[in-house]
Amino acid sequence: MIDVCDTNVMRPLLLEYGFHFSKAKGQNFLIAPWVPQSIAEKAGVEKCAGVLEIGPGIGSLTQQLCLRAGKVCAVEVDGRLRPILEKTVGEFPNLEIVWDDVLKLDIPSLVGEKFGGLRPMACANLPYYITSPILSALLEADCFDSVTVMVQKEVAQRIAAAPGSSDYSAFTVFCQYYAQPELLFEVPANCFLPQPKVTSAVIQLKVRGEKPWDIEDEDTFFRVVRASFAMRRKKLSNGLAAGFPELGKAGAAEVIQTAGFDANVRGETLSIPEFARIAQKISARRG
Repeated sequence: MIDVCDTNVMRPLLLEYGFHFSKAKGQNFLIAPWVPQSIAEKAGVEKCAGVLEIGPGIGSLTQQLCLRAGKVCAVEVDGRLRPILEKTVGEFPNLEIVWDDVLKLDIPSLVGEKFGGLRPMACANLPYYITSPILSALLEADCFDSVTVMVQKEVAQRIAAAPGSSDYSAFTVFCQYYAQPELLFEVPANCFLPQPKVTSAVIQLKVRGEKPWDIEDEDTFFRVVRASFAMRRKKLSNGLAAGFPELGKAGAAEVIQTAGFDANVRGETLSIPEFARIAQKISARRG
């Protein structure tokens, strides 16, 4: 197996195929072998697992996933990597590469087609510029046991944040609605080539089998969440009045009161069950 994390191997390989890193695609390849090994191990990849990998790059994480999983399906948008991946991971019979943009694919259908009988998981070293759309797509697909990704440290902290903290956001609520996050470990910038300007972190999201909240209308729930954070430093009533014009200021204040909150409460302090109460009261007003 080619050690693609060894720069003495990687640089000549990239040179051989005339490959140049694309800033537009956020390409940073791992040069520290402990990182892909740790991701695969801590993700809990086993022979009973089918792993969807997003953006295999030159195959450092792909190799470690293939050594452990029943099957790996890697989705790569950059066709320039085809001859390189044939050389670095072509030996694995349990690997299939799909040359496409994952955001244009029907992820549940892909998982059902590729991983019959296996426990579906997702693993990825996500490009910083497109982290949120890909992670959102993976969680909304609602077909994985877990999603383990390497992202910018600040994004990982936001995903795992608690209500009332400075990192807590609408994206926090979105992620925690679908899954339970756990920060696994940090990855210094010097573990990559080229070296990014930020520290990365690996986070695992264990997808919820059943959501422990009474949320009848997801659209209203997420609309409440977005409205609550749109005016982060202001009272929740201001955000609700702007996000739900049909309520008006008086209606927003009434919703907050009937849900059992103080009139001056701010949305950034609410937990998922509390957002659910607000959404339920708004839905009830509609009859």
